[in-house]
Amino acid sequence: MRALITGAAGFVGSNLCDQLLAEGHEVVGIDCFTDYYSQDRKHSNLAQARQHDSFTLLEADLLTCDLDPVLDGADVVFHQAGQPGVRLSWADGFETYVQLNIIATQRLLEVAKRKPIDRLVYASSSSVYGSADRYPTLETDVPAPVSPYGVTKLAAEHLCSLYHHNFGVPTVSLRYFTVYGPRQRPDMATHRLIDSALTGSEFTMFGDGSQIRDFTFVDDIVQANIQAASAPQAVGGVFNIGGGAAATMHDVVAAVTAAAGKSPNITFGAKVPGDVFRTGADISSAAENLGWQPLVGLCDGIHRQYVDLSEQLA
Repeated sequence: MRALITGAAGFVGSNLCDQLLAEGHEVVGIDCFTDYYSQDRKHSNLAQARQHDSFTLLEADLLTCDLDPVLDGADVVFHQAGQPGVRLSWADGFETYVQLNIIATQRLLEVAKRKPIDRLVYASSSSVYGSADRYPTLETDVPAPVSPYGVTKLAAEHLCSLYHHNFGVPTVSLRYFTVYGPRQRPDMATHRLIDSALTGSEFTMFGDGSQIRDFTFVDDIVQANIQAASAPQAVGGVFNIGGGAAATMHDVVAAVTAAAGKSPNITFGAKVPGDVFRTGADISSAAENLGWQPLVGLCDGIHRQYVDLSEQLA
């Protein structure tokens, strides 16, 4: 298989690169190395991939580059690129989210409709649900995002469905639920908690810590992408990809404390607009149609992320 991975230098993208290369596939990664966080960190994410002869990196922007030659010969496109995070998507930040999450996706789909690709797997988000009416949440529940970020992820997801139904582009959308693990973005809570335990830096808990998330280890996310790329019945579908067990932020703090042998330095702040109190995925459709199940539990996953970050800081 020849795979094209957008956002290849990012958290999920780089882990996906490594797994596909380890399985013997050819991988072309494309990334424009935005300044959302350190470009050095993103380059280090690709250190392992760059050791493979079957890996090619294109430093290019999906908004401006000629995508026709980029997609030439690709069997599967894993579209991981986008502007992440809820907090910066408000006010003046919204334009960036529209450009990187919606316009870039539409440009990719326009080219994909002219190419004989087997699959385009899009990285959506649980943020499309907003404050859901029930938990665990089903893919058939009406999405109602409560942040501009969630709006842009849902819009791009709808574009994928439109291009599938109107032009036959073989799209699959995966709604990720709170991904954590090695190479996690430094602005994300699990990374900051582990860093706090390691260095004593202050971690601000937005809210009282009782908020609930369905935490999903990055290796499980990678495996969901790989299975979505080949499962025949996945085409045109939208699937929840969640860790299988919801946990509070207090549970995450306890797992970090157990891994580090000491507690993070926690202070408390106000809830951030756009953050929901709870997420929880019904993953029965992914199990049935992708043959996918999460394998890594929270304590094991936190320990793996702790080891990875402690090695980076050593």
